[in-house]
Amino acid sequence: MKGIVKIIGILFLVSACTAPIDNNIQSVKGEVKNCPKPAVVSLSVPGEETDFYERFDFQIRNVVEVDADTVKFQTRNQDFVFCRGNNSWTVQSGTLPENLKPQNSSEYSQDLQKIQFQGETYQYRVLREPLTPTVPDPNQDEVFFELIPPNNKQPQRQILYTLKELQQQTNANIGIQLGLPRITAAVIYGNRIWWSVAFEQGEGNDGIATIVGYEPQTNKFTFIKPEELRSHQITDLVVTGNSDNPTFWMGTKISGEGNPYLPAKGLVAYRPNPQNLDSGSLTSYNVYNSPLVGAIPNKLRLENNQLWVGTSNGVCQINLQAVDNPQSWSCWRFTAMAQLPKSGLPIYSQLSSQTPAFTLYPNQVNETIEVLWWSPIDFQTRKGRYEVRTTQGFTVKLDQGASRYNFGRFLPPEKPLVYWPGFEWHWNGERFVRGFDEVALNYSGGGPTGIGVTFDPTGHKRSANAIRGDLELLEITEKSTSVKYYSGWMDEANLNPYLTVVPHTKPQNQQPNPLVAIAKQL
Repeated sequence: MKGIVKIIGILFLVSACTAPIDNNIQSVKGEVKNCPKPAVVSLSVPGEETDFYERFDFQIRNVVEVDADTVKFQTRNQDFVFCRGNNSWTVQSGTLPENLKPQNSSEYSQDLQKIQFQGETYQYRVLREPLTPTVPDPNQDEVFFELIPPNNKQPQRQILYTLKELQQQTNANIGIQLGLPRITAAVIYGNRIWWSVAFEQGEGNDGIATIVGYEPQTNKFTFIKPEELRSHQITDLVVTGNSDNPTFWMGTKISGEGNPYLPAKGLVAYRPNPQNLDSGSLTSYNVYNSPLVGAIPNKLRLENNQLWVGTSNGVCQINLQAVDNPQSWSCWRFTAMAQLPKSGLPIYSQLSSQTPAFTLYPNQVNETIEVLWWSPIDFQTRKGRYEVRTTQGFTVKLDQGASRYNFGRFLPPEKPLVYWPGFEWHWNGERFVRGFDEVALNYSGGGPTGIGVTFDPTGHKRSANAIRGDLELLEITEKSTSVKYYSGWMDEANLNPYLTVVPHTKPQNQQPNPLVAIAKQL
């Protein structure tokens, strides 16, 4: 990259609480009296044996239609309940079944699962052979699907892919092995059953995204491995359209070493080519080109022409008849809030700063502040601070600049291939913002990276400028980056955050992503 790129900052605050404009979603009206009563649910505080960032784990693990009026989105510790009667949300204490909680369930279970189709039971599972390979062998290692139809005892075995096929696909024959596979969805549509298959990824493990179809009347299997989703993991699956020419809606993600949740292409709609099912039309709806409120859709639910998309950052309801019209999306964002005391709260510009930068006072009665994150200052004492959103920004110059990102095939096409300190943030049309599912909720040790994250020589004490605060890019070269971040840190004893859900829309006056011009110079 030649020379220095300067970015003229945008000096107005992104409003996350603006109500959607002209929403075309037609909600199913119910009795408002049947909706849950408002409740205050405090942000959970993990125990000493739990990773600190799990308090912000809002990954949707199950969706339940409680009754005609309410839909419940279950996370590890909380339920987010939607009332159809007045399009309102209530946060409740979690009711996720024990068998769905991550610490008590195995994603890679070898047990047979069951699905009912036309009054009969079908059993299925996906396996790797050998189960515990010692040395990867492209001539023997394979992933296969087993199905036991009704009135049968012996399974039908279908090979999905082999290590040799994976090596040919990734153009590598060393350092790669088949990751353990898992079923992420089982869907009945028309006269077929469809399954989505994902896999263990990272530390040399990989696989091939696969959709398996089965038609009981003909005992015929169909296998679809979309070329554009090579090495992507399918998080969930629903099917729409003509049963003989369907559209597959999928959530996507990828994984890396120590981090099983990394954004990929977002929500995708795949329409196979009847002549070659692995090659077809794939449309990506992501945080760059759509109102999607999170980067990783982890649960999908279809209700007639309405598609619910749950992420760790919130929920969207989409009218699929006009999916490309932003007005056909209704989206809500999960967030934590806290009330500002009349005496004000000291704001620190860095996680470990000793002297406050300023004191924040409320401008009105019961004024609240958005809580973005919590981070320990000292891992031994587990004392820490909350990161909160501020209108007053802080400027910092970092010793890391811009470089070419070489794994663009995993990303939405709208994301510029620039690796820089704010890579995990995305451009929303006004600033670079970072949702909960763009913060690595599962990094071991020191937690997620961010702006200016440092450790002392012992590795016990940590500092940071920003983990989730909005960024304004001021200047960038190959060697350094200057940003203004709109967040600060507060002592944890001064806040009692609670959870809520707010409407989410993109800014009205979209500005070009400044990284687009920078990418052309790399």
